[in-house]
Amino acid sequence: MGVFNLTNMKPEIISEIEISYKPKNAKNPAVKSSDDVYRHLVQFYPEESIALQEQFTVAYLNRANKILGVSVVSKGGITGTIADPRIIMALALKTAATGIVLCHNHPSGNLQPSAADIEITKKIESACKYFDINLLDHIIISPEGTYFSFVDEGLF
Repeated sequence: MGVFNLTNMKPEIISEIEISYKPKNAKNPAVKSSDDVYRHLVQFYPEESIALQEQFTVAYLNRANKILGVSVVSKGGITGTIADPRIIMALALKTAATGIVLCHNHPSGNLQPSAADIEITKKIESACKYFDINLLDHIIISPEGTYFSFVDEGLF
């Protein structure tokens, strides 16, 4: 059996990982409906690009459904963007969120979810279940000021 000898070990350069969440002393609004979600998240979609470029945003919530923070997790092109579930879940864990709401825009104004929209929602929902985080809704917004809610339409 080998003996672990600290005196013969040479120091190595290893990356340090630090977990930190620094909430601001802001009023954290609560969301109770898809209208609330839309009203709070649409402000993260610049007027000059909402009809041009797809963007995927996530709101992280506490047990009282108060928004802890919002993150733009990806910006794409005219017809799509990539939302990485690992980034979404890493941020949920970092903020100690108990719920999340997904949101993205369709520059075309068509509010119907695509097959890719449904697939990513299911993938993120599955990841959320693993960590006991509630996926509360997925909202698709349009440049015309309208939205589609997965929950309101019975998609989950």
